[in-house]
Amino acid sequence: MRNVSHVSKAAVAAWLLMSCSVLSATLLVLRPETSSAYNTTRMAYSVKPYELAYYRDNEWAATPAQMIQPLLVRTLEQTGMFRVILSPPESGHTNFALRSEIIELVQDYTTGPPVIRLRLRLQLLDASGQPIADREISEQESMREATPYAGVNAANDALANALRESAKFVMSSAR
Repeated sequence: MRNVSHVSKAAVAAWLLMSCSVLSATLLVLRPETSSAYNTTRMAYSVKPYELAYYRDNEWAATPAQMIQPLLVRTLEQTGMFRVILSPPESGHTNFALRSEIIELVQDYTTGPPVIRLRLRLQLLDASGQPIADREISEQESMREATPYAGVNAANDALANALRESAKFVMSSAR
């Protein structure tokens, strides 16, 4: 059998040291903060710039923060980067904490075609609570039609993209 690549023992040892330190890390994912505009099950939409309204007959299954936090935890668990990922009320010593804020989650009918706009702000903290890195993630997805249901579908797509970006942010910042 032919040896197609050669990696030095020092390189392997350095990689293992880096991998072990990352894999042994723990992360606390805090519940996303929100303004009062999005701290509700009511689905927000806009037909005029800088104005929010809420659907009368359609709402989220839970508040956006209640829905997004477990998805964020699951996404970060799937990276395999952390030994343990906790979320309140769980507690314990953690190497990192992820603070997030839902800045915007609105079905916007001021554009053609209508879009869902999702903006999240993330902050990764070290074990002492000091910020390590910040990132704002903005996603905009076109809605297939001008209905609340189409907005939910677009929100699912926007959130999937935002979760992927969140995982990349945490993985690159926690090293």
